[in-house]
Amino acid sequence: MNPPRIDLDGETITQLQQRMAAGEINSRELTEHCLARISALDGKVNAILELNPEALIIADALDAERLSIGPRGLLHGLPILVKDNIDTADQMLTTAGSLALVGHHATHDAHVVTKLREAGAVLLGKTNLSEWANFRSARSSSGWSSRGGQTRNPYALDRTPGGSSSGSAVAVACGFCVAAIGTETDGSIVGPAAMASIVGIKPSLGRVGRSGIIPIAHSQDTAGPMARNVADALIVLQAISGPDPLDEITNLGDEQAADDFLAALNPGALRGARIGVARNYCGFNDAVDELVQKCLTVMREAGATIVEDLELTSVEDIRPSELQVMMTEFKAGLNDYLADVESELPVHSITDLIAFNIENQAVAMPYFGQDIIEKSERMGPPTGPGYLDALATSKRLSQTEGIDKLVSEHNLDALVAPTTCAPWLIDWINGDNRTGGSACLAAVSGYPSITVPAGYVFGLPIGLSFFSTAFLETRLGALANAFQQQRPVRTPPTFADGFRPSESGMEGMDRRDATYDGFMRR
Repeated sequence: MNPPRIDLDGETITQLQQRMAAGEINSRELTEHCLARISALDGKVNAILELNPEALIIADALDAERLSIGPRGLLHGLPILVKDNIDTADQMLTTAGSLALVGHHATHDAHVVTKLREAGAVLLGKTNLSEWANFRSARSSSGWSSRGGQTRNPYALDRTPGGSSSGSAVAVACGFCVAAIGTETDGSIVGPAAMASIVGIKPSLGRVGRSGIIPIAHSQDTAGPMARNVADALIVLQAISGPDPLDEITNLGDEQAADDFLAALNPGALRGARIGVARNYCGFNDAVDELVQKCLTVMREAGATIVEDLELTSVEDIRPSELQVMMTEFKAGLNDYLADVESELPVHSITDLIAFNIENQAVAMPYFGQDIIEKSERMGPPTGPGYLDALATSKRLSQTEGIDKLVSEHNLDALVAPTTCAPWLIDWINGDNRTGGSACLAAVSGYPSITVPAGYVFGLPIGLSFFSTAFLETRLGALANAFQQQRPVRTPPTFADGFRPSESGMEGMDRRDATYDGFMRR
């Protein structure tokens, strides 16, 4: 008997559930399909840190449950991957990609993992990431960890996957799972999602519980879903949202708690919408700007009013206060987390971590150091006036003088801007070469942001972000979904050895400029 035909690039969560209901496929077959793709292709991209040895056992149990009492919901029996800074109380480790935590088994599931298990998901494994969620060095290489090595972009293997949720984004793009969970403090969901030509949702702060997630900054941290289309990402977001008894910020009002993201989806959602363009977050690349203009044209033709040339608070204005907040909160939060790890492990504080990395420099820091961790270790507690002033400044610049101001003054449904730049060449010596991006304001404010594939520049993925004020995921999801339906540009990755311009990758760039930047590989 031939195995069932499964093509995750062409099937949505709803379609997979319909096939399961009809008996065409089951959870074991779908899980085996994902495991086979990982076995065949992960050697190229290095997205997976660890597979769950119980995955097929879980799939079998969920198949039996479907037959006996029916499915729990839309995630029943579907393989999901989670980032390796998220606790799972099973045989898998939780290390944030660091050799210092190899051997660490969490005693409790993170709240987001509990929600996934309750929804009937098959927890397939852990994904690689930028070590310590890219809060280790100002000269880091996104997607590199001392435990897992370098994750690579599946559209051009010599290029970055972005970070820090690198493995989660790449795994979704490659069809290793139905969806994945990433985490974000500033750009770590939407950035790698854009560079992998998938959808990533950075929820409002308080929408998704954070207990059991290795922290950076409690005033910005959140987990969120990554999928190949907006509707699937919203299905996952629905499943993981809700009050977390160990995270008081998730005690939302009844209105937010009752949000139904799928019910609001409407192919005509762009008609009558007012979309503002954050122009000062454009302009870093002519080809990307041309692509953004094509996206705006699509929205206009779908009935949206485009409000041009809006000026949003700049990254340069907000970064000093944001960094002070993040470093202060990182020290406090990481010390709290490490205090509970197994006694036989070598790190129980940020001071221990610094010492471990120095002692094991050849394997823990072969390319770049830990300057951000060392600066964080010198910070005071998150109660001092300097910290409190920086936190107030960050929120004022991002909220009342930032997103809130533009949305209110121009009666906007959403702001849009390119999510980030095209994937740059991986460079372990000099670090990342990011030239632009719009994640900062939504991240610092704690507001929602959704990135959607916008197209390709020389075959390299570009994402467009939709963002607005707090707890507007329902409206943003409807707009982003309608846009994706109007502009269904996503194509599966090619696993090219290096950058090779092609006719199909010329969108957003005049062919006469095809040899720019010396990228050509023969």
